[in-house]
Amino acid sequence: MSVKQDLSVFVRHRDGNVAGMELAVDGIRCAGCMQAIESGLAREADILSARVNLALKRVTVEWREGALRPETVIERLSGLGFKAYPFLPSAERDGASREEKRLLRCLGVAGFAAMNIMLLSVSVWSGNSSDISPVTRDFFHWLSALLALPTAAYAGRPFFESALRALRAGAVNMDVPITLGVVLALGMSVVETWNHAEHAYFDGAVMLLFFLLIGRYLDELMRRRTRDLAGNLAALKAETATRLSASGETVVVPIAAIARGDLVLVRPGERVSVDGMVESGASDIDQSLVTGETAPISIAPGASVYAGTINLSGALTVRVAAAGGGTLLDEIDRLMAQAVESRSRYVRLSDRAARLYAPLVHATALATLLGWIAFGLAWQQALIIAITVLIITCPCALGLAIPAVQVVAASALFRQKVMLKEGGALERLAEADTVVFDKTGTLTLPDPALVNAGSVAPEVLRKAGSLAAASRHPLARPIALAAGNLRPIEGVREHQGLGLSALCDGVEMRLGSVGFCDAEVAAAPVAAAFPTASLIAWRHGEASAVFAVDQELRPDAEACVQALVRLGLRVLILSGDRASAVAPVAAQLGISDYKAGLRPDEKLLELDRLAAQGCKVLMVGDGLNDAPALAKAHVSISPISATHLAQASADIVFLGDSLAPVASSLRTARQARKLMLENLWFAVLYNAIAVPVAIAGLATPLVAAAAMSGSSLIVTLNALRAARRSGAPR
Repeated sequence: MSVKQDLSVFVRHRDGNVAGMELAVDGIRCAGCMQAIESGLAREADILSARVNLALKRVTVEWREGALRPETVIERLSGLGFKAYPFLPSAERDGASREEKRLLRCLGVAGFAAMNIMLLSVSVWSGNSSDISPVTRDFFHWLSALLALPTAAYAGRPFFESALRALRAGAVNMDVPITLGVVLALGMSVVETWNHAEHAYFDGAVMLLFFLLIGRYLDELMRRRTRDLAGNLAALKAETATRLSASGETVVVPIAAIARGDLVLVRPGERVSVDGMVESGASDIDQSLVTGETAPISIAPGASVYAGTINLSGALTVRVAAAGGGTLLDEIDRLMAQAVESRSRYVRLSDRAARLYAPLVHATALATLLGWIAFGLAWQQALIIAITVLIITCPCALGLAIPAVQVVAASALFRQKVMLKEGGALERLAEADTVVFDKTGTLTLPDPALVNAGSVAPEVLRKAGSLAAASRHPLARPIALAAGNLRPIEGVREHQGLGLSALCDGVEMRLGSVGFCDAEVAAAPVAAAFPTASLIAWRHGEASAVFAVDQELRPDAEACVQALVRLGLRVLILSGDRASAVAPVAAQLGISDYKAGLRPDEKLLELDRLAAQGCKVLMVGDGLNDAPALAKAHVSISPISATHLAQASADIVFLGDSLAPVASSLRTARQARKLMLENLWFAVLYNAIAVPVAIAGLATPLVAAAAMSGSSLIVTLNALRAARRSGAPR
């Protein structure tokens, strides 16, 4: 009796009435498997898209909401010859571990048998061949067959099973010619032994499997390294949360049961399970996932916390803004998956080349066999040469190593707090030669800050901060934060449009406009020192002070601009802000080419002008007015603090307050493009040299197996060089 599955919990629902699911798929080996899955699912009318990630062995399938059940997708993949199941990080790790152990067992069996068969071969040919009787020779050949045939049946399973799955589904993958080569070598050896021939190739066939298994095992290790580098974020997601009821009771519930507006308790040492705002409590939070800073930050009521961060010291009560889905962590995970699944120009090129592999190599091997027979070579020798041709060609460099560069580069960018939205952005980023910055919210931090805190007495800041804590005005918040989020003073009165007042030590204390606090004299030098800042005055009896609140430059903004210049890029500012606000920022950053007061349509005209000059522009912006320019540019980046529309228009998103990821991502992109081109050229040159050598009969199947495995590992290891951490250019 069959048991029905319910996989609806694994389905992701997107805007536009689209449902989708990520599946782990066994048996994906090469571009032929990718083509079989994608084209096979594309024939299904209900399925909108199917994208295979060869490096991660996953497929993402999307369909129209309600058109089919997720179980149906798995059934259709089964019909194509591939076993699939919903992607779970733990299941993936377990599956990868099982496959590595299986390959290691097969490798051990093949190695042990190969040594013994080689000893038998040495025993036969150690003396003068004329002294060996045909009966003795046949006996050793049959003894070799007794070892070789069961060894091949066991150790060759990774190749045979994959080839059979492909053939049953009406497709051809790279394991088909390998299987054909091994079976032909063994079959020919049995025929030769049956006919009492002088030569048999049992040792060669088993050694061939041994070399191929070495390559397959090391290839599996490289794939696991690539998967690990992808930085799977699922491990950061909490499975449960402690919900607070209206009566104050705490109940541990699955994260799926938490709704927006709920109150959850986050105890010291726990991982935060939701996005939300702190209602009560104070603590230190490890927020390196979001900001990139390893130093903990202090959290107080009113501060935002994010799923995946760690509460270090105190208990927090958090009002939920998002849980389960829609958190910042989910968005980061989605961007990572989108980046490694999408196809760049080089990946599409390698896919097309790899799909031609199977029919081309089979035709070449057949032509080689017939050609050598036509030239008078014995069919046995001609078949050995044809087997060598089948084995020596290597599609791995085309089908795996190019996507591996993309996956590893996307992972390296993630460690720099940069998320690609699609694979093509990586190549376009590498091509950029001009960087255009918006000012407000991009070069500067999105939230205003107290910029003259160093010139204010600590006691004055403390008193002003306790008054500012009672206000929700956006300009009061920076003063409250600078003072350390103190408890609001009691008895605060709000004067509409003017400010706040309260009694402190029996004397009225005020915080608000310069006129409200009668602080014109104190305001003059502050206004001169900070011409673009908003001024907030404070008065307590005869004492007064003036606070300058302005948008600060992002940390490392100046270092980022200098790094971009050292990389050979031209740097500009195109801002909608007034010239008096843009000029000081440009001067501080050393940017001489800037324009201010631009409307969104005028920014587009400037980008058109740069494009007409042959510039490939990287646009860095965050605001609603930057969205058209972000979409227009050759490639674009937005901070995670950007408006939703700006993020939707950008190709790349970076986390945190630092601008350093802009420069470091350019270096990573250029390195990745270099590695992609190296791998493509290596694949072309390898096959251009190896195939003629095999056709000419200058290589054996053993040499072919070693060469094929070695070439695959070389390009994969080369792809892993993209994982080198990119800091600021020196």
